[in-house]
Amino acid sequence: MRGGGNSGRLWKTLSGRLSVVTLEDVARHAGVSLATASRVLNGSTRQVGAPLRAKVELAAAELGYRTNVAAQTLARGASNVIGLVVHDLTDPYFAAIADGAMRVAESQGLMVMIGTTHRDPEREIAYVSTLNAQRVRAVLLVGSRVTDPETTRRLRAELDHYRESGGRVACVGQNLLGVDTVVPDNRRGAAELARALAGLGHRNFAILAGPDWLIAPRDRVEGFTGALEELGLPAPRVLHGSFDREGGYGAATQVAGVTCVFAVNDVMAVGALASFRDRGIRVPEDVSVAGFDDIFTLRDLVPSLSTVRLPLADMGARALELALGPFEEARAEAVTGEVILRESTRGLG
Repeated sequence: MRGGGNSGRLWKTLSGRLSVVTLEDVARHAGVSLATASRVLNGSTRQVGAPLRAKVELAAAELGYRTNVAAQTLARGASNVIGLVVHDLTDPYFAAIADGAMRVAESQGLMVMIGTTHRDPEREIAYVSTLNAQRVRAVLLVGSRVTDPETTRRLRAELDHYRESGGRVACVGQNLLGVDTVVPDNRRGAAELARALAGLGHRNFAILAGPDWLIAPRDRVEGFTGALEELGLPAPRVLHGSFDREGGYGAATQVAGVTCVFAVNDVMAVGALASFRDRGIRVPEDVSVAGFDDIFTLRDLVPSLSTVRLPLADMGARALELALGPFEEARAEAVTGEVILRESTRGLG
């Protein structure tokens, strides 16, 4: 029996046992999505076609479902607050995405509350629960999903509780939560980078791979290694570390015997550059280095960093637009990266 997250409920006696009618029950009985049922029964201003509306209202009447005033207030958008949950606001990747989302919020007269999880999935789940209790208008989650399916299931369940009350959700990351999602095409971007570096004559690679429990770095590793395999090149050496500068620095200390290093994000690449500098290894004369993301604060780095450019601010803006706009079913919009070759990589003769 579900706890306090339902937007409406009716206690009934069935065969001597108590049960509760939830919005999910109505949606299932009507054969529509949870979002559609919520829009019909929680007083949303977003339009639902007459046939679907009739199906939902009939199902609610048959089951004896009742809405509550608080849910309808949230659905009508009385709150002017957006909840933004990111992994690490000190990482320029997340700062750029947050900036894009905040500009959209500002243009619509909305306030933004920001929570930082430090890549702890339990904190992410707790933030969603708290934002639900505070009745924010929409929640935007930014960051890689984790490889543990049970954690993803629990987060998705918490988001469903929130959406039952009329809240809206969007995500920047992998499309695993059943909500509107802006999806960076990590595999394709990394594969195109591998082909570009191979085109410079590189044959022996190392990958600074980040943690193996996050899906984004895993996808980038698989995209890169898959492209090398297609080209008939040797498999790269894969070195795991934390998804930050320190992780890149530490992993780079283990690099030897390669001509090119791919760090799965730019901040790890910065750590690698510092590690090589401290060891007297010249970039790109002794080893080439490439990253991923094209963080704008690093574009003046010396040597300038080769990378895969993602439109980070645009991704944040688009995600919030999806969360605030009309919808019928959850959408996933892929974002393709662009390979940018700069001074940190050189061609081999």
